[in-house]
Amino acid sequence: MRCQHGRAGEVLEIRQLTALVTVADAGSVTAAARLLRMVQPAVTRQIRTLEDEVGVPLFSRTRQGMVLTAEGELLVERARRALAELERARLEISPSPGGLTGVVSVGLLESVADMIAPPLAAAVAEAHPGIEIHILSAYSGHLQQWLDAGDIDLSLLYNLSSTQSLAVIPLLREKLWVAAPPDAGLSAGTPVTWAEALERPLVLPVPGHGLRTLIDQALARLPGPPAMSVQVNSMHLQKRLVLAGQGWTVLPAAGVAGDIAAGTLSGAPLTAPEVERSVVLGLQLGRRTPPLVEAVASELRRLVGELALSGAWPAVLQPANGTKCH
Repeated sequence: MRCQHGRAGEVLEIRQLTALVTVADAGSVTAAARLLRMVQPAVTRQIRTLEDEVGVPLFSRTRQGMVLTAEGELLVERARRALAELERARLEISPSPGGLTGVVSVGLLESVADMIAPPLAAAVAEAHPGIEIHILSAYSGHLQQWLDAGDIDLSLLYNLSSTQSLAVIPLLREKLWVAAPPDAGLSAGTPVTWAEALERPLVLPVPGHGLRTLIDQALARLPGPPAMSVQVNSMHLQKRLVLAGQGWTVLPAAGVAGDIAAGTLSGAPLTAPEVERSVVLGLQLGRRTPPLVEAVASELRRLVGELALSGAWPAVLQPANGTKCH
């Protein structure tokens, strides 16, 4: 198989791209040859031919091994995607007596990953044992970038509408909560006003983070700036710093539900003003959604709906099926 390259008359062969990615991962031609079950000179020839065709060195040959050049890093990134798409196409068109077979990459918001990942993996394994899911957890902005770039197949996102590249399916709306050490005695049945929360130092996400944007919108409606003790780019660090006595923090209720249940944090809904975020499912536009992705997306939507209706996903204002939760 061959991939057409930009220069007239030149093509990039699949085996060249495979050699490129394998050498980059293995760090040496010798190790790559073992993995590919080829002789070392054959792998070297594939790399040199590829470099001749693209017109630039792809590796620096050092004593420590083969190190990608800037151009090599760019080509490896594209080669991985091309090879992954070819493998997916092969699996989709090949008859499979056991049902759907292949790999699906799922993006989960960091604030809900602990709650969703285990039951999602179990549900997919039971319903579609031939599907292997890769789960990546990050903030919504990073997940959207990965989805736009094709690095993941579907993702939970928040506060996003459909774009030219993404189709968005609304799932639910949820409130933001304040989280504090257990001895603060916060509880779900007793909301805390922002004014009360601002009496303590706050541990908040760094500016530019989606959650911080929601927080700043609420703070703009209140007199005086908050006293911020620390700003971080990790939900895990937000909670750790609260436990270390650095202040209270603000998170989606789902992000602290497990900690509250375990007694490691206490939490309560924030009011005056209430702040909500919408959780959506994002899928790529511009191409047919593969059956593998549709199957996993269906399981994810079902799971989110069940968590919302059961109350396991707390502070939900609107679950997936439109039924009000209180």
